[in-house]
Amino acid sequence: MLAFTISALMLFLRIIREDLCMSPEDQYVVGVDFGTLSGRAVVVRVSDGAELGTGVHEYAHAVIDDRLPATGLRLPPEWALQVPDDYREVLRTAVPAAIAASGIDPARVIGIATDFTACTMVPCLADGTPLNEADGFADRPHAYVKLWKHHAAQLQADRINELARERGEDWLPRYGGLISSEWEFAKALQMFEEDRPLYDRMERWVEAADWIVWQLCGRYVRNACTAGYKGILQDGRYPSTDFLEGLAPGFGRFVEDKLEHPIGQLGSAAGQLTAEAAAWTGLPEGIAVAVGNVDAHVTAPAAQAVDPGQMVAIMGTSTCHVMSADALREVPGMCGVVDGGIIAGRWGYEAGQSGVGDIFGWYVDNAVPPSYHEAAAAAGESLHEHLTRLAADQAVAEHGLVALDWHSGNRSVLVDHELSGLVVGQTLATRPEDGYRALLEATAFGTRVIVETFANSGVPVKELIIAGGLAKNALLMQIYADVTRLPLSIIDSEQGPALGSAIHAAVAAGAYPDVPTAAKSMGKVRRGVHLPDEERARAYDELFELYLELHDYFGRNTKLMRKLKAIRRRAVETK
Repeated sequence: MLAFTISALMLFLRIIREDLCMSPEDQYVVGVDFGTLSGRAVVVRVSDGAELGTGVHEYAHAVIDDRLPATGLRLPPEWALQVPDDYREVLRTAVPAAIAASGIDPARVIGIATDFTACTMVPCLADGTPLNEADGFADRPHAYVKLWKHHAAQLQADRINELARERGEDWLPRYGGLISSEWEFAKALQMFEEDRPLYDRMERWVEAADWIVWQLCGRYVRNACTAGYKGILQDGRYPSTDFLEGLAPGFGRFVEDKLEHPIGQLGSAAGQLTAEAAAWTGLPEGIAVAVGNVDAHVTAPAAQAVDPGQMVAIMGTSTCHVMSADALREVPGMCGVVDGGIIAGRWGYEAGQSGVGDIFGWYVDNAVPPSYHEAAAAAGESLHEHLTRLAADQAVAEHGLVALDWHSGNRSVLVDHELSGLVVGQTLATRPEDGYRALLEATAFGTRVIVETFANSGVPVKELIIAGGLAKNALLMQIYADVTRLPLSIIDSEQGPALGSAIHAAVAAGAYPDVPTAAKSMGKVRRGVHLPDEERARAYDELFELYLELHDYFGRNTKLMRKLKAIRRRAVETK
């Protein structure tokens, strides 16, 4: 008995000694990125940002945009919902998988941080229970998560913008003069007007970025990033009760009753990992859980883009453009400018394109004939690779096309999700690779509009840093460099948002004093990978002028696309 006691004591002292002497090389953090279709976790070494293991989990319900899974109820156009338990499943599967792949001792993990798509909203009870999980609400569409690309609240967004302009609300210019249908207030107003009993039952209107942190640490902390960019929190104030009541009688107390909550700053700890969440993830109970963040904004430190002039384009199904600056400027059509929204002490700017990879995927799924499928298979290529190879052989403008990249609406700079895609110049000689390249170029033109709008507003862009899976397409990247005349750097990580979250986890755990310091050690970027070619750039200038003609005519001078959407909506509703 005595020998056992001494052995146990020696083991205890050895564990304590190892913990006290733990070197930076022995410390790890976990970053979890919740995307549109899946969640991915990465285990990162604190000292140098080395990514040691990853795990990915596809959401079982993906995006619900056709029928409600509980009842088969058909959803109206422009809806995009998700099931919140799919997010919990990422914690139960992807995090343990990443730990296993890394081969580390989980006891060496000192913190975890998460990022999320935004604006993705979870209607909750006071204890964080999503309404779709509450008794009697599984058959109500508004009880589910409204994904960022839920665009069915455009009419509510229009009214918010109209009333804000009439009243001269001082917060409106901070969002480029337009509030998006993707954001918190428009989506909440839609719920208020379309399912008032459910709205009244809802006790918390929560960003998914904060809801998942709530699941991890048992505390609801509203993060400064989404509150500022998506929740119209400027200079410590939300839109007034009087303004909200002017939108709809009874909606005036939305902020006080459903939205307002204490704000957590980026890089801070929201709390500690609960016993339940430790069991889900296999991580030590009590480690630091960082305040939530947005997938795009958290990527900037991962790309070491913390200085003015460095714009990060996170390119996936959509693209989000973020950058920091020392000065406050009002940029038309930007998604927002927030003090400390990306890096403490600097103004964080955001813009974006609602459809990029989604557009390429739609084209491949719907506009390519069987002969191209067969040729791609024979060549051992995916359809994307096959079309890219064929398109790369073309000279600029050889296809004779120009397209608008609005298949999911326009986020910046028009902020109008009633707009739609367009291709001009098609003839009987147009081939699939022509249309594919025209769409690649259209998204580059959309980015150039954003870059030039920022520059013309006093926020110059000197470097474009690309993150996301589309960075692997060398043709696409060269087109972006040529169209924008900017050097393109590439984040040196396939999991940019998850790495950015890991950086915030390290700061929340106290391993670094602030995010820029952590980014210097843990961030990864390859500078100047794609440089603009002046000859091609001049050729693209001609196409860009035509793009701008279409952009301004269909985006500013006619309601044709909006009318067409309305006609389609009526046809679907009466079918």
